[in-house]
Amino acid sequence: MKLLHFADAHIDMANYGRHDPSTGLPLRVLDFLKSLDTIVDTAIERKVDMVIFAGDAYKDRSPAPTFQREWGKRIMRLSQAKIPTLLLVGNHDISPAIGRAHALQEFKTLQVPYVKVLDAPELLKPENLWDLPLQVIAMPWVARSGLMASLEMSAEKPEEIYANIESRISEIMDDMLSQVDDSLPVVLTAHASIEGAKFGGERLVMLGNDLVLTGSLVKNPKFSYVAMGHIHKPQDVNEGHQPPVIYPGSIERVDFGEAKEERFFVIADVEKGHDTKVEWIQLTGVRKFIDRRASLSSSENVTESLKEALPKPKEMSGAIIRLVVDYPREWDSLIDESALRKYTADAFEFHFVKRPQIESRVRIDEGQVVSSLSPLDLLGQYFDAAKVSNADELQQLARDIMSEDLSES
Repeated sequence: MKLLHFADAHIDMANYGRHDPSTGLPLRVLDFLKSLDTIVDTAIERKVDMVIFAGDAYKDRSPAPTFQREWGKRIMRLSQAKIPTLLLVGNHDISPAIGRAHALQEFKTLQVPYVKVLDAPELLKPENLWDLPLQVIAMPWVARSGLMASLEMSAEKPEEIYANIESRISEIMDDMLSQVDDSLPVVLTAHASIEGAKFGGERLVMLGNDLVLTGSLVKNPKFSYVAMGHIHKPQDVNEGHQPPVIYPGSIERVDFGEAKEERFFVIADVEKGHDTKVEWIQLTGVRKFIDRRASLSSSENVTESLKEALPKPKEMSGAIIRLVVDYPREWDSLIDESALRKYTADAFEFHFVKRPQIESRVRIDEGQVVSSLSPLDLLGQYFDAAKVSNADELQQLARDIMSEDLSES
């Protein structure tokens, strides 16, 4: 069995740039669709036996119809090529309220040929998979609210909620594994975090708290391959061992946290009784993100110094650039921002982040000594001197942390 596995498409990620005049779509959306087209083209050209999408078609849980149309076009190409395709529901695909349709619902409602939507934990056998000699255990994103309702739990103790959810998932998985046909390979596909996995820059994209699966759960030798989604950093969590536990990563760079990471999808050769072979296929033409930082130490030739901190104009062509600058506040007027924007004119987008520094000294009241003040008092005085806008919230957080430490001691 030749399986193509990808995840975290987020095709409506239009957080940078302009719109394309011919299609009306944001240019960044076209970047994501370009990668998606490459994946679909490869599936058809390589005549794969199945495509597994491991969740998060969109960024928005209620995507605009235009973005649903563009996603639908690509999935319909797989359907028309008669390539069995599994669409796992991720945390960005689930409905924002109980009872509302999720973002992939139309494929299930219309019963699109060769496309199956996985929106609940289930074991799929050959008769459910177009008679392919394969078994799939599906574990879509688990909504905490639904599990809380079924477990009759309050939201006061989230650690207990997650412990119960993880326990319930383990029971479901064990039950499914007890029903598999040992003569056929078993694939697990899940949208979740795994204990020990490395996160990329997608923390800005994720919603809510993470459900974390244990390594022993996903590394079960009964699995021939584990197709994961949710973490954007490409990785094999079980590298060097069987089964491969693969996060292919997002199909385009989402933000500057992913600036240094390449983008991939995976083709896995799965055969019962043999080690699964994994082919990482790099997506080319992915938009570059370049993140630079500078700290001004002299008031001479300030703008020229900042230009030197940036790449050459040729390197910036078509890239999304960010320059973060620390400098004394009194030098603010020395920075010629228009000259910097002219210098970066060939970039797709230029973000200039100024971080003026103020020397701030905390003075305690006359007659007081530092040793007489509690840590919370000192913290409060620091917040006042630094003119922190959300000082009350931070002070309450500090109070909570310190009370937890005392109770643990």
